[in-house]
Amino acid sequence: MSARPRIVVLDDYEQMMRRCADWTAVDRVADVTVHHGKLRGEALLAAIGEADAIAVVRDRTPFKADLLAQLPRLRYLVYTGVRNTQLDAAAFAARGIPVSHTEKDPGKDSTCEHTWALILAASRRLEAGMALVRGGGWRNGGPLAAILRGQRLGLVGFGEIGQRVGQVGKAFGMEVVTWSPHMTPERAAAGGATAVSLEELLATSKVVSLHLVPSEATRKLLDATRLATMRPDAILVNTSRSTLVDMAALPAALDAGRPGLAALDVFDEEPLPAGFPLAKHPNAVLTPHVGFVAAPVYEKFAGGMVECLAAWLEGRPLVRVLAS
Repeated sequence: MSARPRIVVLDDYEQMMRRCADWTAVDRVADVTVHHGKLRGEALLAAIGEADAIAVVRDRTPFKADLLAQLPRLRYLVYTGVRNTQLDAAAFAARGIPVSHTEKDPGKDSTCEHTWALILAASRRLEAGMALVRGGGWRNGGPLAAILRGQRLGLVGFGEIGQRVGQVGKAFGMEVVTWSPHMTPERAAAGGATAVSLEELLATSKVVSLHLVPSEATRKLLDATRLATMRPDAILVNTSRSTLVDMAALPAALDAGRPGLAALDVFDEEPLPAGFPLAKHPNAVLTPHVGFVAAPVYEKFAGGMVECLAAWLEGRPLVRVLAS
């Protein structure tokens, strides 16, 4: 490569890509620009229009055929993690643009732990208690905490994360039940749970935690009708994808008291728009999509990104290339 290639890193919201790896091998032969904010439309094109290579953190920016058609110089793309739901792999293959990804990271461990942080924050009313103490107050007759032992934990989706969440639930003394579109009694039992219908899971579970990979069939799976069937003391937890819930219906469902609480880490629009209806709702616990965000995860992300880019720049065999 005669001229110095231009590499653009997108969606480094946490500002960790530079800090978690040594970029010397890349900086020596390429010009690297890192963007920390969300870019769309003309701002996105201005940032990546002249890029020879693009590195994206997670699947925060969609890369579909229409966008790819506007990037004539693009020759390589890297994304973090092992799956990207916003990438049109066929369009990249048609252009002959190789795509690599970073190696497996402990993000599932982080997401499991964050799921339980949300469950406990909601069930123990931690946010209200902390605000009370910070404001100089003490116990003031507000809602009392729940006890999870002996209660039912309903897992919608029972993959790696769902099973880990279930193991923690059993350690708390909870009964674990599960449903997914293709769940079988045998598969549920192998993970230490009992398979039930979605209707039973929603109607009987104290905690309903979502761990499905979204599909067209599961889009807005929890709509207004299904939300209304939940227990009035139920906690709805979502650290998966917001498309599993009808987010427009959720504020009214909370106001009506079914479910009793929502603990959410994922949203239709991120960052949250001004005036988001649940931002100050007393029965909502919200975190800024940080379920997977942890130091060991970002060390894998940044190190893998550098590894992939260095191999491409140096003309060596590419690392972890998607099959075309």
